[in-house]
Amino acid sequence: MNVSTPVVSNGVFELISQSGPMAKLVLLVLVAASVFSWGIILAKSRFLKRAMNENAEFLNIFWNSKSIDEIMAKCDRFNLSPIAKVFKGGVKELRRFTEKESRGLGSEAVDNIGRALMRSSNSEVGHLEKHVGWLATTASATPFIGLFGTVWGIMNSFQNIGASGSANLAVVAPGISEALITTAAGIAAAVPAVIAYNHITSQIKRMAIDMDCFTHDMLNIVQRSSISNSSNPPARGQS
Repeated sequence: MNVSTPVVSNGVFELISQSGPMAKLVLLVLVAASVFSWGIILAKSRFLKRAMNENAEFLNIFWNSKSIDEIMAKCDRFNLSPIAKVFKGGVKELRRFTEKESRGLGSEAVDNIGRALMRSSNSEVGHLEKHVGWLATTASATPFIGLFGTVWGIMNSFQNIGASGSANLAVVAPGISEALITTAAGIAAAVPAVIAYNHITSQIKRMAIDMDCFTHDMLNIVQRSSISNSSNPPARGQS
C-alpha cells in the first residue's frame, strides 16, 4: 500500500521568492538596516581597539617624559588617541598664557586650561559616539518593522481564506509561513545590534572616564607648576 508523501517546501529562499511585494519590501529594508549596522559594528570595534591601544602608549610616554615639549614632539604618532587630543587642547591653552606671564599662571589661567581640557574631552566623546545611535535605532525599530510585515502577511492569508472559502491547513500554512519570515528577519537584525550597542557604549564610557581622569591629572600638574613658579622670587636685576 503506497502512502503519499507530503510536499515539503524547498526552504526559506523559496518562501521569500514567492512572497508578496510588501513582504519583499520589508525584507529589503531589514537587510539594508542589518548591513549598515554590521558596517558600523566592524568599523567602530576596529577604531576603538586601536584608540585604546594608542591611549595606553600615550599615557606611558606622558608619565615617563620630562617635559611638555618632549611629549608634544611624540603626539603626532597618536592620531587615534582621544587622550592625546585632549592633551593637545590643554597644551594649546597653556601656551597662550605662558607666553604672556613669566612668573607662573594665575587662577584664571588654570581655570581656562581646565575648561579647554574639558571641551576637548567632550568633543572626543562626541566623536566616539558618532553613528553609534544607529545601532540603538536598529535594535529598537527592526523587530517592529518585521512585525509589520507579519501582520500584513496574516491579513493577506485571511483574505485568501475568505476568497477560497476554505480554512484548511493547505490554504493557511503558506501565508503564515511567509508572514513569519519578516519577524524572524527583524529579530536577526536587532539582536547583533543591541549586543554591539551595549558593548561599544561600555567601551566609550570607559574611555570617557580615562579622559576625565587624565584631565584632572594634567590640571593638577599645571596647578602645582604654577604654584612652584609663583613661589620663586624673580632673579636679581629683574623687576
